[in-house]
Amino acid sequence: MKKILILIIVCINLNQVSANSVLKKETLFKKVSFLFQKKDSSYSKEFSSIEKSYKEEDYVNSLEKALLFYDRSKETKSSFWSYKVVLLIGDIYDKTNKVKKSLEYYQKSRELSKTAIVDEKNNNFSDANFGIPYLKIGRSYQKLSLANNNNNNNNFYSDSAKYYYKKVENLPLLNTKIEKIKARAYNNLSGIYQRDSLFDEAEYYNKKAIRIHTKYNNNIGVAIGTNNLGNISLSQKKYKKAKEFYLEGIGIIKNDNSLKATSVKQGLYGNLSWVMRHLEEYEAYDFQEIYYNLQDTIREKEFRGIVEQITHEYDFEATKKRLEKEQELLILKERGKMSTLTLLGVFLLITLVVVIGYYSFRQKNLQLRLAQTELLQNQNLDKLKLETQARVLDATLNGRELERKEIAETLHDSVSAMLSSANLHLQATRRKFDNEVPIEILKTQEIIMAASQNIRDLSHNLVSSVLLKFGLNFAVRDIAEKYSNSELRVDAEIEGLRRYHQNFEIKAYNIIHEFVNNILKHSKARTATIKIKEEQGQLLVQICDDGIGFNQTKIDLKDGLGINQIDARIQTMKGKIKITSKKGKGTQIKVELPIQEKEIVNLF
Repeated sequence: MKKILILIIVCINLNQVSANSVLKKETLFKKVSFLFQKKDSSYSKEFSSIEKSYKEEDYVNSLEKALLFYDRSKETKSSFWSYKVVLLIGDIYDKTNKVKKSLEYYQKSRELSKTAIVDEKNNNFSDANFGIPYLKIGRSYQKLSLANNNNNNNNFYSDSAKYYYKKVENLPLLNTKIEKIKARAYNNLSGIYQRDSLFDEAEYYNKKAIRIHTKYNNNIGVAIGTNNLGNISLSQKKYKKAKEFYLEGIGIIKNDNSLKATSVKQGLYGNLSWVMRHLEEYEAYDFQEIYYNLQDTIREKEFRGIVEQITHEYDFEATKKRLEKEQELLILKERGKMSTLTLLGVFLLITLVVVIGYYSFRQKNLQLRLAQTELLQNQNLDKLKLETQARVLDATLNGRELERKEIAETLHDSVSAMLSSANLHLQATRRKFDNEVPIEILKTQEIIMAASQNIRDLSHNLVSSVLLKFGLNFAVRDIAEKYSNSELRVDAEIEGLRRYHQNFEIKAYNIIHEFVNNILKHSKARTATIKIKEEQGQLLVQICDDGIGFNQTKIDLKDGLGINQIDARIQTMKGKIKITSKKGKGTQIKVELPIQEKEIVNLF
């Protein structure tokens, strides 16, 4: 009997050792996978830590922690904290432009807000907890509506956004927080009605929002509302009234240099420059330059965030290696314990075999999960590196295009004008000499005229004046005429192009220009054709030549800007490119670019 009791006690101890071993390894695995370990069981402290990472724009870390927190809150059926963290997950996806994913979690938060559960601090759900999901769901649908302007789903998205904003409007006005939520909904409703040309409704809701923002000294909110009033006037072609609203909005937040205020000012200056062009007030170009400078400031902050995120990923790799070494030490210790237990005798042999088998299975399972997690993390890091390289290239090309445009405008508007003025003065001086004009004056006029011609040529080479004045249609035809000669004929077949956003036209022109340059340098073609048309919101470009072609397997070796870099530029524009070429059979290039319209800036 004593032997049986001893055997039972030993088996129980063995099970405890095995369970503790597995628990330690699972905890270690979680450290490697998500880079943190729970040291405080308090939901409040843990949520504050996640929220802090989110506010510091550490979206990778905050999302990992938030998803794990959500799983735990579901297991413990803590509806309040599930609601809080699901709302935060939606915000993280929204900040990283994953709109459909953010909408999914905002809808989950709406369902959770209906569960009137009291948390551990006895804080009941308030009416504001119902209002926030409605506001954010409406905002997500509005974003999808703006992004799918030419899509059949556009009406569905727009109507859905209005439906949820109306839900916010119908909330009882019980406290300050609800009133502020209503103001944001009114702003967004105004934007929808303005796009639908329902200007009275747009103005009604916008003024309601401004009254609330003014009541609580929210200058940024007032500036957004004032911008939207300007947009309503602009849509009705009331340009002077729109200009007054934009100037008023800029004055309200002139001294606020926060990131949010900078973004609002950028939109105000962009709209102001646009309306002043309609009024033919040439100060518009000064305000447009301010708009580009503010845009560069925002882009610089975003780029710093990307660099910090990459640094975080590299720190993660170093920490993971350290944790793997700790895991190896723990495994060695566990094996030592198992070796000691084998000395207990024959009576424990069957139990020991079962424990070792179970431990081995768990070990292999954990190692497999660890390998899968490591592979996923490496894939995410590679994807982030590629996206970062594409963004850096796009920023470089954008900077070069902007600099070329500014130099061209300076040469054309300033230097060329001064030379013309000097020539006029010399012409007036010649009249005073009758027929005995000094030869020095004649030669000076010839030099000035030659310099003027050189400056016009240089300005046109930097940025096509035809493109800026008349658009892509005439600029591409100018390329065809300019490069046609006795050895190469370039034809342009263009169907129904119109004016688009100026930055879009410049980028599309540079892509076409670079491909035509490559034809001149490398193809030895006799004829080339540029075909362009607009179809279902896409700009379709086809460039063909009957030249010698090239080996597509050696496409990385092309010089100049490089086809790979052109491809990167097209990818950043969310376009597509297909190149078909064979030795001696010419080359065909097809490019699809989503059209970027010149739109009024609506602020949320």
